[in-house]
Amino acid sequence: MSKRRSLTEAQCVSLAQKLLRERLCHQKLPDRPLALDSQYKHLLELLRRTAVHGESNSVLIVGPRGSGKTMLLGCVLRELMSLKEAQKNVLLVELNGLLQTDDKIALKEITRQLHLENVVGDKVFGSFAENLAFLLEALKKGDKSSSRPVVFVLDEFDLFAHHKNQTLLYNLLDVSQSAQTPVAVLGLTCRLDVLELLEKRVKSRFSHRQIHLFSSLSFAQYVDAVRAQLSLPPDFPDPKFSDAWNHSVTKLCEEKSVEEILRRHFNSSKDFRSLHSLLFLSVSRVSVSHSTLHEADLLEASRLISADSKAIILHGLSILELCLIIAMKHLNDTYDGEPFNFQMVHNEFKKFIQRKSHSIHKFEKPVVMKAFEHLLQLELVRPVDSGVCKVQREYQLMRLMLEHGQVMEALQRYPQCPTDVKQWALSAFA
Repeated sequence: MSKRRSLTEAQCVSLAQKLLRERLCHQKLPDRPLALDSQYKHLLELLRRTAVHGESNSVLIVGPRGSGKTMLLGCVLRELMSLKEAQKNVLLVELNGLLQTDDKIALKEITRQLHLENVVGDKVFGSFAENLAFLLEALKKGDKSSSRPVVFVLDEFDLFAHHKNQTLLYNLLDVSQSAQTPVAVLGLTCRLDVLELLEKRVKSRFSHRQIHLFSSLSFAQYVDAVRAQLSLPPDFPDPKFSDAWNHSVTKLCEEKSVEEILRRHFNSSKDFRSLHSLLFLSVSRVSVSHSTLHEADLLEASRLISADSKAIILHGLSILELCLIIAMKHLNDTYDGEPFNFQMVHNEFKKFIQRKSHSIHKFEKPVVMKAFEHLLQLELVRPVDSGVCKVQREYQLMRLMLEHGQVMEALQRYPQCPTDVKQWALSAFA
């Protein structure tokens, strides 16, 4: 009997973990964007006027990465497509500045998304504008007045501004200005100075409407979002397990140490993607013997996420490479952060070897040089002049890309680090 109950519990834990992982990985659109009500209404009204009344519009959605630009647009388009007038009428074309790197590729993608490859066939067009006009003409239904509205979504909008002569932007905004075809041009960007990138002729055709997304999320709303993300749905197969889990999640969110972890993450980034990474790592620690979330899980997940990548690289260095890092640290302390070269580092290292010759193996200069070049490859050391330098490698000026604290922390955690090396790092005199 007990065996069967434990099996059922194991299935419950496995199912709960699967549900939460899916929720955290495959983000579904919320019913309504959180703390973005005014922006939501504004954008929905603009697109509704294009879809229903055939009015052309252009708008930029501006906000830092992770502020919810794509989520806001997704919610608005879902609401728009639920309207009867828009369902069979509106066409959506999505372009991304990272993928459509020039206007030729962008035009091919527009043709593909509008399903007009057969219409275009082998036609040769004189210009980009002529090609785009032909595509939009092909979308007209019967009489000239009833052309199908097209919504153009340009993700990474600022990258389109780097295209030659900004032909794509010019023609799309020109169409949205004229009364030829109902077109809505939506740009998504994280650059506040995006309008400065536009040419005068493009800027004059843009409506200068901008929707800014700066998160006004409070900490209480953030904690509520954590609770909602970790709670099991009401239709979970085992209500008893579901109630116990949800109760433990509520208690967890009220604990002081958990609140501190969440506040630290909230203060560093209000981005939900980083929050989902934290929660995903916490949920991954759940097992049959550990069937509920504990503060230790969140603490460990937080430690993994905020781990210093450079300090982790230091743990994998050889003793020789570590000695060179310490030599550079001493040079930084002695010369107040001024650049150094390999010869200076080697002299510093030689002085240490002469003092502690019994504990550290003596290395030949080419071996030390090889170790120094490895540090350069790992980007722990960086040349001051990145251009073509005619100076010999030994005398090329470098900077250490690590802080004093990072070096000392790595030394404390370094497995079986010789005592002499630790003492050398701690000593004020190299």
